[in-house]
Amino acid sequence: MASLTPGQRATRERFEGMIALAAPVLNLVLGLGERISRIAEPTDHEYYPIRPGGPQLLPGEEPLDAEAEADGSAEPPQP
Repeated sequence: MASLTPGQRATRERFEGMIALAAPVLNLVLGLGERISRIAEPTDHEYYPIRPGGPQLLPGEEPLDAEAEADGSAEPPQP
């Protein structure tokens, strides 16, 4: 990366200083907004928890034998 000129360093330090001064105020605004949203609607009806990684069974599905499937010896399901 190219070295910064003294003017660029000064500008960067000013911006970083403004961000450092604004951060606590922005944190308060976010916290206040979260409290207000929880008071206005205590339960979030549109919330869907994230799924853990890996295969997940859907309702009605039967678990598969992972070892048999890995070596190709799994038998097809019987009707």
